Formats: sequence, C-alpha cells, structure tokens
Amino acid sequence: MLNESRRRAYLDAMQVVHWLPRTELPFAAPSCASLLEHVEALPLPVQAVDQGAAAALPIVPSAVEPARPEPSKVQRPKIEVPRPGSIRPAVAAVAEVAVEAPVVKPANLPPRFALQVLRAGPCVVLVELATGQAFQSRDPSYLLLKDMLRAAGLPDAPQILGEPIRWPLLQRGQLDQGPDAACDFVQGFVMAQLEQAPCTCLWLVGLPAIRFAGRANAEDYNRELEVEGLGAAWVLPGLELLMDEPERKAAVWQAMRRLIPRWKNRDE
Repeated sequence: MLNESRRRAYLDAMQVVHWLPRTELPFAAPSCASLLEHVEALPLPVQAVDQGAAAALPIVPSAVEPARPEPSKVQRPKIEVPRPGSIRPAVAAVAEVAVEAPVVKPANLPPRFALQVLRAGPCVVLVELATGQAFQSRDPSYLLLKDMLRAAGLPDAPQILGEPIRWPLLQRGQLDQGPDAACDFVQGFVMAQLEQAPCTCLWLVGLPAIRFAGRANAEDYNRELEVEGLGAAWVLPGLELLMDEPERKAAVWQAMRRLIPRWKNRDE
C-alpha cells in the first residue's frame, strides 16, 4: 500500500502530470474538481534508466482508447495508470544496477600518531600525545602521568628523550609509510634510546605506543609483554582514556602493584 508522498514520487519519475485513479486510493489527497473536467489522455513515456537495466524494465502501456460515451453520462477520457506493483520491478532494477556499479576504494592511508619517549629512573615511558603536541607543564594528561610515576615510586619529573615521534614522516613521496614501516621506525627509535641507558621496564602508554612498539592491541591493557629487542614492556591505556574513563584506574593500580618490585629492586 503506497502513501501519497511515495505515489507522487513514482509518478514524477515516470513524468506523469495528469492522472486519475480507477478507484478511491487510501491515504491519497482529494482530487481537485476543476482538473477532473479538463483531463486529457496523455501518453506515458518510458525513460530508460540505464543501458544495462533497459531490458529488465517493464514496458509501461500508453493511454488506452477512451470508452464510448453513453448518452446519459458526460464524456470523459479514461486513463490507464500503471499499478504500483508494476513500478516496483523497475525500481528494483535501478537499485541492482546501482549496487553492481564498481566501488572505488580509498587508498590505504598511513597511520597518524604522535609519541614521546621519556625516562623516569630505571624505566622508559613511550606515551601517546593525543593532541600531537609536546607535553606542557600544566597539561592535565602530563599531570596524570606525573601522578602515576609518583605512585609507582619513580621520579615524577621524567626526562624527555628527543623530539616527539610524528607519523607519517613525509606528507608526500613514494616512501612506504604503512603500519609495518611505522612499527620498524618506532621500535628502532626506542631501541636506540635503550642502548644509551638500559631500562628495567618499558611503559607503553596509549594504543599507538602499544601497536607500533609492542605490536599488541587494546586487549593487552595492564599486561606485561616481552617485546623482541625492547625487553619487558608494560601495556597501559592512554592518558586521555584514563581521564575519560576513571574506572580504568583501578585495574592500572592493581597491575602496577605487581610490577613495582621490578624497578624497586633495581634501585636497591
């Protein structure tokens, strides 16, 4: 059953201007009496939707010859209007052509992230920079990191090691900047820092740090992993995520209590 708006949409698609129903249509707007007195039989053109779908479209019949008028009735032309059921196959054919059209997939874009390497006592921290900018002294995320280091018994004024790692490295060019290249670059950068001064535990804070340094994912939050070339690593949610979802801090604290002896024994 068609409502008035959909019925008019079908008629507009077939370029039907004047039409009369055989019977009273449910949900249809009332007809204008002045138009019923001067209705002319107009042929209904069939517009090809697409060359591939032309064969599937049903042929809409032209206006039927008007019936012979009876003496007792006013002569009015009779117009044959296609039923809604005959329109649906045409619409379905158009939909099939649209679905079968080739879909152009976007090119594989390189990942985008920013990471900062810091040293806090015997630990090295690789942390996600959610804004892409280096930490400022009064940033809420940096203050949270200082609180976490203090709770872990580490210096709460970590040393910044080098400039932030920003990926992709180049905006243009043919250099491979996909996920594998990002992993190799981040691990190589962190490995160079560890060669200068070894650490007891590497903190990976935030999903980009976890993916491109530890080759892990969010399912490994609060776990300790052994990363080839980097040693033991502790996987933590990002600082922004911890501020947005404070209930995650309890799991971080429980994991931290298990790992504190690792760097405490080193200090002793």
